[in-house]
Amino acid sequence: MTLKLRDGVFTAETEYGITLLDEDRDQYWTLNPSAAVALRTLLDDGTVAEAAQALTEQYAVDIDSAHQDVRELVGELRSAGLVKEKKEENEASRAGPSVRPARHRVRRWRPEKKTP
Repeated sequence: MTLKLRDGVFTAETEYGITLLDEDRDQYWTLNPSAAVALRTLLDDGTVAEAAQALTEQYAVDIDSAHQDVRELVGELRSAGLVKEKKEENEASRAGPSVRPARHRVRRWRPEKKTP
């Protein structure tokens, strides 16, 4: 599964992680640094497994927990209507526009960063 941001959603790098800006709904969501790692991996055509692996390389988290966290993050981003699978592009254009209301802000907590 590869993800892309929905049209009208943009990212802004912050000192803390990433902020997702939804211009269509005048809303924003903040993602902490570990959620930002997972999202960057997914937006760069990475898989859930690759995003989970990236988390285990940068944070003190086991692979099973990382997989669960990435799946939850993807679910929350979808629920908020911020992302879609890249393959959905052609299907969505045939089906017409689809707008889902954002239900909540995406906020992620992750374990402390590994110390060298």
